[in-house]
Amino acid sequence: MSYDVITMGRIGVDVYPLQVGVGLEDVETFGKFLGGSATNVAVASARHGRRTAVVTRVGADPFGRFVRRALRGFGVDDAFLAEVEGLPTPVTFCEMFPPDDFPIYFYRWPKAPDLMIAPDELDLDAIARAGVFWATLTGLSAEPSRSAHHAAWQARAAKPHTILDLDYRPQFWDTRAAAGRAARLALPHVTAAVGNLDECLTAVGERDPHRAADALLSMGPKLAVVKLGAEGVLARTADTTLEIPAPTVKVLNGLGAGDAFGGALCHALLEAWPLKRALHFANTAGALVAARIECSTAMPDTAEVLAALEAGDA
Repeated sequence: MSYDVITMGRIGVDVYPLQVGVGLEDVETFGKFLGGSATNVAVASARHGRRTAVVTRVGADPFGRFVRRALRGFGVDDAFLAEVEGLPTPVTFCEMFPPDDFPIYFYRWPKAPDLMIAPDELDLDAIARAGVFWATLTGLSAEPSRSAHHAAWQARAAKPHTILDLDYRPQFWDTRAAAGRAARLALPHVTAAVGNLDECLTAVGERDPHRAADALLSMGPKLAVVKLGAEGVLARTADTTLEIPAPTVKVLNGLGAGDAFGGALCHALLEAWPLKRALHFANTAGALVAARIECSTAMPDTAEVLAALEAGDA
């Protein structure tokens, strides 16, 4: 089977509070959702009608069974999902203090199963044939996952739409410098890099968006996308620079917005839309999810994003 989008990396269960502006110690009710950045991007891509799969691992436990069932429910192929004995499926909690404070707490001990993906377990043919291959920096934080990611990139040989989400989470690294070294080793193997200002600082030592985009392009990618939060997004290629403002939205939980942006960007690239249109579309998808509590179940479909774009009410 061939896929439009294959993502690789983090998966788990989001146990998110159903109260906003309340610390976890005072939360009374929670919702349970499929989570993990790479997984959310796969779900978001599937919502746009894309044939999608995620390469990841879970524990042999009830949450692992929930994750598999949820993937299927979203139309994401679980053919590349396997169980790892002895490691629990990760659980993630968050707090929501809009508009811009969303502490997140990862329970990925003693080691997350999604970091146990080994190179010899990959379907390299499927990865090579996929229209988009999306991976995250988190997958480079430990072996054997790090080697598996490099094997996947070798199989693609810098095929277009080989994307690295810089997705820096300090909880997963000994130091920021270690994450930066891993990013710089990966960038020559991808054709696009996506990250916010802090993630760009980690990867290339630049926080100014223009200098960060230049630095990313200098390391191999053909497209650099720098997310600026409430200020929108900057994208640069060798001959184009675009700055797209963010839609106005009442933010409820900003944690899923980047993944909605990623899934929408995958769809737009596969449609071969002009970059400006692609960025407006991805920005709007992100804004819609930022106005909702959950991540995976909040992902909009294409019609909803286009309607919000037309109405200007994202």
